[in-house]
Amino acid sequence: MQKQKRAIAIHDISCFGKCSLTVALPVLSAAGIETPVIPTAVLSTHTGGFTGFTYRDLTEDIRPVADHWISLELGFDAVYTGFLGSFEQINIVLDCFDLLKSSSEKQGINPLIIVDPVMADDGKLYTIFSENFPREMRKLCAKADVIVPNITEASLLLDIPYHNGPHTEKEISDMMLALSKLGPEQIVITGVSYDGEHLGAASYNARTGETAYAYAKRIDPMYHGTGDVFASALSAALLHQADLAQACEVAVSFTVAAIARTKAAGTDRRFGVNFEEGLAGLRDLIANKNL
Repeated sequence: MQKQKRAIAIHDISCFGKCSLTVALPVLSAAGIETPVIPTAVLSTHTGGFTGFTYRDLTEDIRPVADHWISLELGFDAVYTGFLGSFEQINIVLDCFDLLKSSSEKQGINPLIIVDPVMADDGKLYTIFSENFPREMRKLCAKADVIVPNITEASLLLDIPYHNGPHTEKEISDMMLALSKLGPEQIVITGVSYDGEHLGAASYNARTGETAYAYAKRIDPMYHGTGDVFASALSAALLHQADLAQACEVAVSFTVAAIARTKAAGTDRRFGVNFEEGLAGLRDLIANKNL
């Protein structure tokens, strides 16, 4: 039997609302991937549409957890980061990338570094971040093998004007090429639409030069947590040896199905999407795209 893959998930825990670790952990686990976690903060709910939420910062715990794992001579096949709440957390995670990668290489493993640069949506930086935050996030992306920004985040990383589309293929292609020059070899931009009726993701592999697109019929309204669902499914597929274009197909299919179930049920969009009912079929979805 093939050795089980092991991927570290470094995200916050929003106890209600289906995002960050409460998405990454079940999605990766359902794909058969061992998922040790490093929580960056604990919140009672996510911050999108809820007020009065509690917040406990766990910045001081990030490095000690990583150091302990390194002392145990553990190896990791991937390190996958999402929401990081401060410059300090970014700098700590930058150090952890180097340390965990070096430790894993000593075990004969070359880990995949996956960064979802969570910081903005709908043309706006999240209100908790200063205008300098994208500059710091670029440093994290420079260390990554794969980055998964949405259109807003890609624009901020490149320091170019944002517009909400529809976009042209050339616009998106130029953005992905420019993002690859920051350092990562594989780029995925989410929230891409060329006609206003379909929505999906574009991908670019700088090593092979391949550009690909994965789309589905647009479903409104916007639901919180879909970016985490997408990035987690993408990470799972990549760890099962899907190429980038195949992994995007898996992630789009898995995410769109979750959105459709949620809309059909009339669920409050703040509560996140019903990805749970798709977990049992995730391994088959990945296998069918990885032939």
